[in-house]
Amino acid sequence: MAEHGGDSPRKGSVAITAFPEAAPILAADTKLFSKTEGRVTFDTDSLEEYYKPIDSYEGIHRYDPEFQWTPAEEKKVVRKIDYKICAWVCLMFFALQLDRGNISQALSDNMLDDLNLTTNEYNTGQTIFYLMFLFAELPSQLISKKIGPDNWIPIQMVSWSLVASMQAFIGGRSSFWACRALLGLIEGGFIPDNILYLSYWYTGLELPVRLSFFWVAYQSTSIVSAFMAFGILHMAGINGMEGWRWLFALEGTLTGLIGVVSYFYLPPSPTQTASKFRGKNGWFNEREEKIMVNRVLRDDPSKGGMHNRQALSPKMFWECICDYHMWPIYLLGLSWLLPSIPITSYITLTLKSAGFGTFETNLLTIPAYVIFIINLLFWTWLSEKLNERFLLGTISQIWVLPLLIALEVLPAARSPWVSWVLAILLFAQPYVHAILVAITSRNAGTVRTRTVASAIYNMCVQASNVIGTNIYRTPDKPLYRTGNKVLIAIACYNLVLFVGAKIFYVRVNRKRDRIWGAMSKEEREQYLSTTTDAGNKRLDFRFSH
Repeated sequence: MAEHGGDSPRKGSVAITAFPEAAPILAADTKLFSKTEGRVTFDTDSLEEYYKPIDSYEGIHRYDPEFQWTPAEEKKVVRKIDYKICAWVCLMFFALQLDRGNISQALSDNMLDDLNLTTNEYNTGQTIFYLMFLFAELPSQLISKKIGPDNWIPIQMVSWSLVASMQAFIGGRSSFWACRALLGLIEGGFIPDNILYLSYWYTGLELPVRLSFFWVAYQSTSIVSAFMAFGILHMAGINGMEGWRWLFALEGTLTGLIGVVSYFYLPPSPTQTASKFRGKNGWFNEREEKIMVNRVLRDDPSKGGMHNRQALSPKMFWECICDYHMWPIYLLGLSWLLPSIPITSYITLTLKSAGFGTFETNLLTIPAYVIFIINLLFWTWLSEKLNERFLLGTISQIWVLPLLIALEVLPAARSPWVSWVLAILLFAQPYVHAILVAITSRNAGTVRTRTVASAIYNMCVQASNVIGTNIYRTPDKPLYRTGNKVLIAIACYNLVLFVGAKIFYVRVNRKRDRIWGAMSKEEREQYLSTTTDAGNKRLDFRFSH
């Protein structure tokens, strides 16, 4: 099980000592509660003291190991959390993608020609953005853990909205690069910050679905922004400004407004919703708060091991970095998206080069976003339904392989509609990102590892964006034959990596099963009472795969 608080074991950090013969194996998705006679209760008696949160945990006053509630009550509370919290987080993600993704619509409006930028110079700007985004991930997550996501996320949003709006006044290569650097620096960490925040409210089983909503908002933004761009780009000439300049200015302003409201709207935790803005009594009554606190802690007691304003010590941070059991997930984050990144980055330029006009191009991207959303929701739902993650992740590579091969072998004189279909389907690659983010959280085993691991995984994803935006090079235009060969090879590598990750975690679990199964009752009790193993290093922890 997970530790509670510091770096050394203490009473409360040992999950099970009372009745080891009755103790469940603690998998990444173990539940410490059951439904008995229509009420949710602890799964095993007499273990309450071993799951008690630390005294500084913000919800300690609502912790009650004897507390029971009905599934109907819990369902009602979860719906309320969805409405109050998840919906607003999705709105904030909408704002992120609005400012991060409008560069694609700007490209369709001849931004590169207006700024005298080459494709390679644009690639450099995007590389700068992703590098800064990558380097900001961990510092942002550490700041968020120290001052709280509810404070840090709105600060990020207002800050990047100012830079995003100022892109309306860039005049060439240097200012373009400077704005991309600042945007990456400020936006970096936003995604894991929100994942950390959502983990305060949801159980491990609920989180993947909510993360899928998170990325649905991401792509819904692309649909909405395509229509917004259609209108805003028609403002070209007003006050002597090109349409893409108006796009940056107006959408950046909208993001800033959402950020300001978010500062007053976001509560720190389930038991801290009262404020002048949210009402003096808060959003939830005492019983609802007790349901929220106890259901989350019974799902994952490690969440009671740190309070929501507790920073990580250097020792904690280093131990998280060295957790080799998380490395297969990081490797996947570094490469699984690569086969579709060039098309994602250049979809509007690809369609324009195929012969479509500026406004047609923006509208023709909408089917890609719709198919993307359908794929995201379906595969995330199926992964939980089948309790399968890594093998299901291979679907993302099986999807792109024939499309990349078609790009490589079809003649240059192909119909523009063929180019459109290939671009749309590549863009809509099954997005298993929500599955991998959720498995990162599940397999972390402690709050501190979850905090760092979420950031490192997202850093790997941003590193893949740096690599991916440089695979299509100017000398390889217009068909990018060399780049496509590289992408085909990467997709094949990813298939091996997904299967390898599955095998790795299965073998670790089986090894622990053998050791645990060979131990007598007394040996298990001795181990559980004295071990310094923490989180996913414990012999009774099983990885999700």
